Amino acid sequence: MSLQVRLEHAQGDFSLECAFSISGGITALFGDSGAGKTTALDLIAGLRRATAGQVLLDGRLLFDAERRVDVAPHRRGIGYVFQEARLFPHLSVRSNLLYGARRRQAAPGVVQFDEVVALLGLEALLPRQPATLSGGEARRVAIGRALLSAPQLLLLDEPTAALDEARRHELLDYIDGLRDRIGIPVIHVSHRVDEVRRLADRVVVLHEGKVLNQGSPEQTVMRPEALHREDAPSLPDEARDRPRRN
Repeated sequence: MSLQVRLEHAQGDFSLECAFSISGGITALFGDSGAGKTTALDLIAGLRRATAGQVLLDGRLLFDAERRVDVAPHRRGIGYVFQEARLFPHLSVRSNLLYGARRRQAAPGVVQFDEVVALLGLEALLPRQPATLSGGEARRVAIGRALLSAPQLLLLDEPTAALDEARRHELLDYIDGLRDRIGIPVIHVSHRVDEVRRLADRVVVLHEGKVLNQGSPEQTVMRPEALHREDAPSLPDEARDRPRRN
């Protein structure tokens, strides 16, 4: 499974220009607040329309500004987990998960309900209502619901934002487990160096709407000089990280 992205987008005083490709594993979209990380996810998912460019998912054209191709978000085969879990408050955890599976097509290799429940440790949560869940539990349910829609690509927008350290590391354990068990590429948005080092197979560094660098963690966040330009301010130190929106 592969994704090719080449996008340009302008909104007010902000402009985004990004181009990258992924073929599997976990790709971290890394950068400071305001770098354009969430905007990039929204454009890939079709929640915003890019000014120019193209998105190809496993050879299928999802967006092409020049050809006027713009596949509707629900037809793109993309699972999107927002910073807020956005669970249906009137449905139990089980029903929220089953909602994700309701419209998918049966196909070989599609992840099954029991597998997702086991993978994300959701067994004890199934009868509960969203209002009774902790932040980390709600994020796990949201990831499970997205996986059960049988996506070809999973987008995670700072899923650990606003969690305490214990819950954050617990959720990272679950996300790390997806790498080998779920054979779809994942884009994980983060501004935390420790998360990128722990999870990412590949890193795309964004700064002020531009791709500053991309490559392995060793080539990017583990080399401080790769996170800077002469005319750019430093990205935040890990010790000063806090949950922030793009």
